[in-house]
Amino acid sequence: MSSKILSAAVIGLDAEIIEVEADTINGPLGAFVVVGLPDAAVSESRERVRSAIKNTGFTFPKRKVLVNLAPADLKKYGPSYDLPIAVSLMLTMGVFDLDEDPDKMLFVGELALSGDVRPINGILPIAVKALKKNIKTIFVPFENAPEAKLIGEIEVIPVKNLKELISHLKNKEPINPAPYKNFNFSNTKILSDMAHIKGQEHVKRAMEISAAGAHNMMMSGPPGSGKTLIARTMPSILPDLTLKEALEITKIYSVAGELNSGASLITSRPYRSPHHTASGVALVGGGAWPRPGEISLAHRGVLFLDEFAEFPRPVLENLRQPLEDGVIHVSRAAGNLSFPAKFILLAAMNPCPCGFSGDREKNCVCSPAQIINYKKRISGPILDRIDLHIEVPRVNFDKLSSASDGEKSAGIKKRVQSARKIQARRLENTPYITNSEMSSEAVKTFCAVDDICKQILKNAVQQMHLSARAYFRILKLARTIADLNENETIKSSHIAEALQYRPKLE
Repeated sequence: MSSKILSAAVIGLDAEIIEVEADTINGPLGAFVVVGLPDAAVSESRERVRSAIKNTGFTFPKRKVLVNLAPADLKKYGPSYDLPIAVSLMLTMGVFDLDEDPDKMLFVGELALSGDVRPINGILPIAVKALKKNIKTIFVPFENAPEAKLIGEIEVIPVKNLKELISHLKNKEPINPAPYKNFNFSNTKILSDMAHIKGQEHVKRAMEISAAGAHNMMMSGPPGSGKTLIARTMPSILPDLTLKEALEITKIYSVAGELNSGASLITSRPYRSPHHTASGVALVGGGAWPRPGEISLAHRGVLFLDEFAEFPRPVLENLRQPLEDGVIHVSRAAGNLSFPAKFILLAAMNPCPCGFSGDREKNCVCSPAQIINYKKRISGPILDRIDLHIEVPRVNFDKLSSASDGEKSAGIKKRVQSARKIQARRLENTPYITNSEMSSEAVKTFCAVDDICKQILKNAVQQMHLSARAYFRILKLARTIADLNENETIKSSHIAEALQYRPKLE
């Protein structure tokens, strides 16, 4: 007698329901065949399942075993099918009978040879899919249960080993469902505080604007001026996550296998800082079966690229589309997938190869040609997508040795959160969350300016040779500055400040 239970396959950031069918048929004694486009890890599940069933105290069938993973045209990856294959096979063997509708139950998990159940990646997308398909109960590895229970409407059964699961399905020793718990998004660890930054008040102001509207920012200055330290303070002034944002981020980290052990939900905004030797695939995602890259892992957080000009130019060019659209489309032979990538780009670089071009105290030893070639490593289209260009000069001794601290991150964060709330009310009936996400049509609606502002913008476009993209980005930046000042309309002073952050003409 054949049997069928449900499992799931993770594809990108979503999941698809998989039917796991098992049957014993005439054929070579002890043969075990898995069909349905399995990869090597799925094919190897035969030996794990065989050993786990034996070590749990049951006898493996002495007939040919056939397992089908449907739909057959969908490639199956990873070890998460071990548990459903074992359950389906033992159902066929008559070890137990299911009292509930098998279409309302879903099983995922990797098996050890001993029968223990090991955790897998991508549990949250599976739970989301189960909810959409009206599946009432999902059986997951014990370590994955808190993550699955983020979807509170589903009953989650945490499974430690195969023997325990069989006892539960036989109604001998029921397993208690995993409980749901509330999360605190404001109790986040602060690694660097703005108060520790000596001087650089204009840079702190730019950081506040960047955090308030999720605008991209570049810092340029000599070595040791504090660019990296300033960038590390950005998470301390970003607004707290909403539950919706936290679930978005957690889904990405779950699929990528980046969730910390014991963590079920990402409660603080991501801060990613890949080295300048990172490849394009590491940055945007990909692989034989596409996985999220650094730009998706920084979703709703910060992507800090230190030594910006040292990144290979082709790698940086990969940022063009996600910086504009907030999403990255990865096309591979295995399929076409989309990953979210709405992040704040923070970049830091030296002004020249030696680092001291324009420095007040140390002479630059680079030739004009070397400086030009160095700056050409970053293309115009990339620079055009960065809203705030800030020079970070050397800090003098008096400020460095000052005993007094600057304003703490907590105070700046309050203003940022207030500005974000203003944006949330304004953009409530739109697909946007922050000012930086607005389309050109939305800018026309929400960033209206008076005649004085229009004249300032007209002069700026003509004299600074601004592109259409730069024009709309200036309006969005001015809108954020107005929100920080709690002004309903954009004033000429807001436009003037936004223009100051455009790159200086050479």
